[in-house]
Amino acid sequence: MPAPRLPYLATAALSGLLFGAGLYVAQMVDPFKVLRFLDFTAIPAGQWDPSLAFVIVPAIAVMFVAVRLGRRRSAPLFDTTFHEPEYNRIDARLLTGAALFGVGWGMSGLCPGPAISLLAFAPDSLWLFLAAMLAGSLAGGLIVPSGHRRRVEDASS
Repeated sequence: MPAPRLPYLATAALSGLLFGAGLYVAQMVDPFKVLRFLDFTAIPAGQWDPSLAFVIVPAIAVMFVAVRLGRRRSAPLFDTTFHEPEYNRIDARLLTGAALFGVGWGMSGLCPGPAISLLAFAPDSLWLFLAAMLAGSLAGGLIVPSGHRRRVEDASS
């Protein structure tokens, strides 16, 4: 595999910077704001915070348009091919992983993207979250190996 070219790396760095800044401006790095958004039981009492929906809905709309425009191209601007998922079936492992991710997000108010962007501010409790996230990822890989080869074979059949 050839080394990535400068335009590719610059685009990746700029995209990451834009993503991190967006998370910060939208306050998605504030676990309490996220938890107030996820707590639908607070709706009757008027305590629910719907403001993150104003981040999520436009993001979905922008990506919908971007994917449609991108699929019209034969290749991306700074790479030779598009990198589509090799496996696109919804199975029990995907649903279990999504459920575990959602429970962790609901318990902490953080998901990996905002947690990593919070590294710039180094809050005390972040290190515990990142250590637990890393331990959970490693343990999950040991308990249930990725099965990459099996999923690729399933996808091609």
